[in-house]
Amino acid sequence: MSRGFVKEDDQEEVPMVPPRADLPSGIINYVTPIGLDALLQERETLISEREHLDSINEKEKRIATNHINAKLQLLNNRIATAKVMNLEKQPQNEVRFGAFVTLKIGDAPTLQKYQIVGVDEADIAKGKIAFISPIAKLLVNKKVGDQAILKLAHGERVFEIIDISYSS
Repeated sequence: MSRGFVKEDDQEEVPMVPPRADLPSGIINYVTPIGLDALLQERETLISEREHLDSINEKEKRIATNHINAKLQLLNNRIATAKVMNLEKQPQNEVRFGAFVTLKIGDAPTLQKYQIVGVDEADIAKGKIAFISPIAKLLVNKKVGDQAILKLAHGERVFEIIDISYSS
């Protein structure tokens, strides 16, 4: 049927759901135990939100439900593909997934501490960097005292590993 014969109010709005953090095809979805808990909590929150939708307008409620269902579909895929890493089994003297790494960056007077985590956990403001990030890739397999050099357009940045731990 031509769109000219369809009432505008009859059209369902297709929910636009932002994609989750990028996880390249073929890369294992590693998560920390805390990261998996956060994904499971996010799912519970979405389910609760869907169950408690209040709307006078049935169409608005249907659109909101579709939006939540689309977010749940993406989230459930992440949960299903998650591979939880046991941080206690990581080599404690090397930077690996889940490590808290204390760094001296260049000539900066203060030290920085980051944890290498899964893509859904990454949040630079909280000191969490994704294991697929360029900096994390440079740090992996390094030990205390080692340096990692990040090549930049105008020079390079040197990261010196000061400390490695697997508990905050």
